[in-house]
Amino acid sequence: MKKKKGWALILSGGGARGFAHIGFLDKLLEAGFNEPSLVVGTSMGAIVGGLYACGMKTGELRRFVREEFKISDYLESFAFRLDGPVGQLIQTGQVLASIATRPGVDKGQRAHELFESLSGGKSFEETEIPFRCNALDLISGKEVILKSGSVANAIRASMSFPLFFEPFLLDNMYLVDGGLIDNMPIKIAQNEGFSHILALNVNRFSGISLKDLRGGPQIIYRSIECILGINEGKKPSKNTLILDLSDDATPFSFYRKNDFIKLGERAVEENMKKLEVFFKQVKN
Repeated sequence: MKKKKGWALILSGGGARGFAHIGFLDKLLEAGFNEPSLVVGTSMGAIVGGLYACGMKTGELRRFVREEFKISDYLESFAFRLDGPVGQLIQTGQVLASIATRPGVDKGQRAHELFESLSGGKSFEETEIPFRCNALDLISGKEVILKSGSVANAIRASMSFPLFFEPFLLDNMYLVDGGLIDNMPIKIAQNEGFSHILALNVNRFSGISLKDLRGGPQIIYRSIECILGINEGKKPSKNTLILDLSDDATPFSFYRKNDFIKLGERAVEENMKKLEVFFKQVKN
């Protein structure tokens, strides 16, 4: 990276809305723009970014999500395998019973196995494009930048959304979703020496109605969502382009995966002039 800086791609967290990262990246490369020299992601952004950095092409990611991916296949909890939109699961009594006795509804083992398979078991040192992701260590209360060891382990840690997934134990750290501490980890790329940064934000934050806060799980999730929203709207630094993708879906709307991929594609088309200006400034 020191020999060739190029540009860095930042992929935010946002649950199912993160599928938009796939459509965005696919359309971006199709338009003839250069690949990033560094990929940084958090939560769902870590999943898409990590697998892409390991060599999984955008077309492969698109095909897998559209034709093979079913969220219930990669979750262990019975509650997560109920029919209907995943967002409805937080309303079930089994979820409440699970979190009373366990650190999360789902252990995350099946998801971990999926990441191992799709990443080819690669380490950070073996990725085709340098990759970084973040997580929050509950023991120290500090952000952890993951950049060595197993990519699958790092992804599993970064996507450990509290309440739903058990924290991931790694090197005496108890790690949860990186988006909790920085859902748009631009500073990671800046610390790596990158000045030209393209960030994609799929974490839409807006007001909701009182009827959407019916129970404890909804209150917990909304509290976390509000914390994430506090950091939105910050003025980007020079040569940093942040694109916000707007959609009214919840982070649990995995059944809308095709819509999100198309949303990412449209983001490229609708921001083509901004992207052309950005890439003219990038020095390879």
